[in-house]
Amino acid sequence: MRSTAREPGAVRRWEVARPPVPVRTPGVRMAGFRDRGPGPVDVRVVPHPAVTLALGFGDGPLVVDADTGRRKRGSLVTGFMHGALRVRGEHVECVQARLSPPTAYAVLGVSPAELDGAVVTLDDLWGRDAARIRERLGEARSWRERFAMTDDLLARRCATGRPVDPRVAWAWERIVARGGRVRIDDLAAGAGWSRKRLWSRFRAQIGLSPKRAARLVRFDHAAHLLAAGGDAARIAAESGYTDQSHLHRDVVAFSGVTPVAVADTAWLAVDGLAWAGHRPG
Repeated sequence: MRSTAREPGAVRRWEVARPPVPVRTPGVRMAGFRDRGPGPVDVRVVPHPAVTLALGFGDGPLVVDADTGRRKRGSLVTGFMHGALRVRGEHVECVQARLSPPTAYAVLGVSPAELDGAVVTLDDLWGRDAARIRERLGEARSWRERFAMTDDLLARRCATGRPVDPRVAWAWERIVARGGRVRIDDLAAGAGWSRKRLWSRFRAQIGLSPKRAARLVRFDHAAHLLAAGGDAARIAAESGYTDQSHLHRDVVAFSGVTPVAVADTAWLAVDGLAWAGHRPG
């Protein structure tokens, strides 16, 4: 399926494609992006509870700038963000895969904890395999073919990679299912661990503490409701915030902008097309 999105306040248009059939690997969602121009891309990235794999194959490479001043280009992996990121480029074409943290642990060959919010080039992570998939994606003649290639790649890596502890995976799924509205003591009891052991195992394999993961999932849920035009006070109540000020503080903490500004971001505008039926994780 293809759609076109206009970024707020700009003439930029994106072609957005989604896989025609479900992907095989649980915890993986994919979309394709083609920059239609004119002019360069410059998009603020809104944090979300997934590890992002961007496989570029177009003439213009993706360039990601972090608020720390670091810059990466090409096919990239982005861990959980702890600050602002901007995606730049021109004539960008890529397949983007969002990996739930338990799946990312197997697919990437490293724990999301080792990424620690960083942007890493796929060449650094996968070596020659990254160059091969980039070349094959560039030679493909359709989005369907590109999605099938990416699906095969991720399925193979997941099948041979290290699985997370089932109790860690259960805790993550519980956080997602409850929209981040969970008590850490209840998660620990459900996993049969102490709070300290849950924190240690979860942080090592997921890349966030359970509390931070719950906050990120809750923020993601609220941000999408804001982008859909919902009332901030009602969203705060529905998302488990104590009040609208609490929502405001969390949105600023994660995105660096106010709820009004985050609702207007181009990232979330395209997000609604690329990840229809959005469900974090």
